[in-house]
Amino acid sequence: MSSSATTDGIRITVKPAYWPERSAPESGQFAFMYTVEIVNEGDAPAQLKARHWVITDASGKVEEVRGEGVVGRQPHLGPGERFEYTSWAMLRTPFGTMRGSYDMVRPDGTRFDARIAEFALTLPNALH
Repeated sequence: MSSSATTDGIRITVKPAYWPERSAPESGQFAFMYTVEIVNEGDAPAQLKARHWVITDASGKVEEVRGEGVVGRQPHLGPGERFEYTSWAMLRTPFGTMRGSYDMVRPDGTRFDARIAEFALTLPNALH
């Protein structure tokens, strides 16, 4: 189930999927990949400077991840431009959620947090 949110003209859509090849359920390791599409639907350029993720597993354990850029890049997005990447996360339960934000900066130095709407990480056919 994908999620989508728009902040200040920056639309972020996330499509998650279970990653069985990287998972080891018998050891409590459930891998999920997610593809993020960032589209500048506004009329001003913006650059992604940093990321902040909040990952919550089924037992309520919360992990926060902060870092510069995404996949080693800090993409500039002019009006109408898009950037897409795929990354992954590991949970110790067969389902959980992720949400977060990207720290964006305009050419004039104005900063804002582009919201990443919460999305579910779910093992196919898992009982919730």
